[in-house]
Amino acid sequence: MEAPSADDSGEIVVTGSRIDRNFDTPTPTLTVTSEDLSVGARPNVAAALNDLPQFRATTSAQTTGTNTGAGNAPVDLRGLGINRTLVLVDGRRIVSDNDLNTIPNVMIRSAQVVTGGASAAWGSGAVAGVVNIGIDEKFSGLQLGAQAGLSTYGDAAQHRFEGKAGFGFAEGRGHFVLGGEYFNSDGIVPKVAREQIGRWASFGGAMTPDVGFSTSAYGGLITSGVLAGKAFNPDGSLRDFNFGRVVGGYMTGGEGPSNDDLSPLMTPQRRYSALGRLTFDVTPSIKVTAELRHSRMYNNYIWFGDHVQGTATSGIRIRSDNAFLSNEVRTALANAGQDGFYMGRFNSDLSFPTIDFERKVTQGTLALDGRIGSNLRWSAYYSHGEYQNNIDTPGFLLTREFANAVDAVAGPGGTPICRIALTDPSTNCVPINLFGLGAPSQAAIDYVTGTPSQRGTTKLDVGGVSLRGEPFALPAGDVSFAVGVEARKESITQTIGALDAAKAFRTFSFSAMSGSFTVKEAFGEVLVPLIHNTPLLRKLEFNGAVRVSDYSTTGSIWSWKLGVTNEFFPGFRGRATRSRDIRSANLSELYTQTTTGYNTIYDPVTQQNVYVLSNGGGNPNLEPEKADTWTFGFTYSPPAVSGLNMSVDYFNIDVDDVITTIAAQDLVTRCYNGNTALCARVERDANGTITRTISTFVNLANYKTDGIDAEVSYVLPLNRLFGSSEGRMKFRILGTWVNSLTTDDGVVKLEYVRSQGYSFGLGVPAWRVNGSIGYEDQSFSGLVRARYISPGEYNNQVPLTNNHIGAYTYFDLQAQMRVPVADGRQMELYANVSNLFNKAPPPGSLYSPYYDVLGRYFTLGARVRF
Repeated sequence: MEAPSADDSGEIVVTGSRIDRNFDTPTPTLTVTSEDLSVGARPNVAAALNDLPQFRATTSAQTTGTNTGAGNAPVDLRGLGINRTLVLVDGRRIVSDNDLNTIPNVMIRSAQVVTGGASAAWGSGAVAGVVNIGIDEKFSGLQLGAQAGLSTYGDAAQHRFEGKAGFGFAEGRGHFVLGGEYFNSDGIVPKVAREQIGRWASFGGAMTPDVGFSTSAYGGLITSGVLAGKAFNPDGSLRDFNFGRVVGGYMTGGEGPSNDDLSPLMTPQRRYSALGRLTFDVTPSIKVTAELRHSRMYNNYIWFGDHVQGTATSGIRIRSDNAFLSNEVRTALANAGQDGFYMGRFNSDLSFPTIDFERKVTQGTLALDGRIGSNLRWSAYYSHGEYQNNIDTPGFLLTREFANAVDAVAGPGGTPICRIALTDPSTNCVPINLFGLGAPSQAAIDYVTGTPSQRGTTKLDVGGVSLRGEPFALPAGDVSFAVGVEARKESITQTIGALDAAKAFRTFSFSAMSGSFTVKEAFGEVLVPLIHNTPLLRKLEFNGAVRVSDYSTTGSIWSWKLGVTNEFFPGFRGRATRSRDIRSANLSELYTQTTTGYNTIYDPVTQQNVYVLSNGGGNPNLEPEKADTWTFGFTYSPPAVSGLNMSVDYFNIDVDDVITTIAAQDLVTRCYNGNTALCARVERDANGTITRTISTFVNLANYKTDGIDAEVSYVLPLNRLFGSSEGRMKFRILGTWVNSLTTDDGVVKLEYVRSQGYSFGLGVPAWRVNGSIGYEDQSFSGLVRARYISPGEYNNQVPLTNNHIGAYTYFDLQAQMRVPVADGRQMELYANVSNLFNKAPPPGSLYSPYYDVLGRYFTLGARVRF
């Protein structure tokens, strides 16, 4: 975990510092090479980084969520949230924030991970740290590659095609490189394709298989009156519904339907991305860099159903004179003296929407770098980026049209018509037959459903000027500094369809959004060598940084860092930092209007699961977050054992005024535990059943985590053991222990360590460890990696009798062979097997951040370089 530094060309790599002189930064930094990122053949660099113990994935390593964020690839250091990890490309901000799918993998040289607060150096958002993606701008020649993958179950097929080319010109003064890739994944549809995933849910106080709705059925379920418990057959006749074991609105066994029978487990997706970069030495001391990056992620797949849950007093109200009812039903109602009933319906044949999404990113950058004399260097850059997020979700029920179409009566000649047509002959209402799977006509479906849609554009304009150098020397060495100013503007415009704006849909609609903010910043940093070549203080250095950020939304705020490093004896270096880091609210947190969604949550009052409407939104009055970060650690590279490196670092991050939404489950839990202010955000009906939760962005009191990172690596040239051998062995182990991860709303404090199976919570395992053993020589390389996850609970905020999850260890294999080809060409064949022993995930770990839901996965590929 040594800090990367400037190479011989003067290229600056990101550490926790703006200073580009080679020194041991006090902020722990992990360098991940392109070879490291290739292990497991993950679909993107974010998924590869999420294998590391310092990160918490938003979903499993293979999947992406099937919500409106499907296809994004963010990273989350420490489990503090993706908004608290700042992502840079060669030290510069990118539009689309934290989505690494927008960067072609083939162009990535390495990733530097700063695992500590770095706001003073790099600005707002670096509360948990920084991930900087380094681009291979010096590549020369032509490289082409292809890769294919398949799961052990014969599904989840994926293909990747990539290429890059680079060449110099103007007698070496200029260089141009261009690279791109195309990726296609079939995904996995549906969720029940994996036994431990689909239809598992928290039910009756336990994680339980085969869970479905108890208040709806394919083709319709009558839930009130004399016919309650009867379901409609495809021909409109009735049968007794097999309820299984019922608890509230859910049941296990029987014929209860579930979205999991149809919705994807692994999101099908397609994407392409490209990046071109031109560098040119205008003079021996001035270099210009121009870059253009473009990507598009898109697909269209089945999403989730717009169903109606029925009870004795709610659901779809059917009158006894409905034109589509059979005589059998009418007679039973008449004999009971009833004028109708309520029904629930699983609308797989009516309103099971698809999602057609497209995300496009285009960003251009122009930069100048130069020298003043031998000790000063300056840089200036400007970048403009645009991110388009376009979504259509056809198939959601329209409130008014659905109500009109359901209320069908016999018209002239007995033909079914909408009752409204009796008083309004001009209506375009089409009556709908809901009684039996497949009963709705296409004309009726077209009338009662519509398409929620949004068109969003986010823009980023950012630029800066900096000066760095070594102006003078002290007895212990050169003093280094960096100063600069930066400015940026971020804006978003999100328009929605007319039906969304009119709130015409029963359950789901998009929200318009418009807003912007600007920020002006100035920063300074200094490195001062204090003592050199004395006993125990062989190289004592002080590193300090300060930044002031003036936001148009919240005014000025300061961030700073103080750090020291020292070499106590040859190869053993200690380091410590104390920093104040900040994060201001982003565009979504500030300006999002009402969002609509549904969650299954456990109600501790009734001790039952309920399927609840959840509304959210932005808050323009949010205050910036303030984080106090401590890190202490050491690195040791014993001179007597060449190739051995060790590091251990303790981290403590304490965030106040946390900007967050409270998850629906946590909202209910906090209310139940005594936070009466939050109870106003949990709405109940007259029977005490939760009907809605409301969770806009707020400043929560506190968010805190602490733990230890450790790494040991050893490279053993085999000629030390066998004089004629040209190969070498590589050993590496990375581990993170999290002591605590808590949120505190001022009344209720919740601990999330060991809560690691629930997909949409904040939980983290206490331990995550990666270990690998590899071999490489001139023609072959191979590696075995083990990934360990310590025991924990599915969700420690919910009482479950089978909450415990045992320890998990996954094994991955990688092999590469370089094949000699004539005329200077090179060919490389490679293969990966992830989850070698096909270890099944814990039951119910849908979209789990940590567990492999895909199963054993094989990848084969080839690269040719000219």
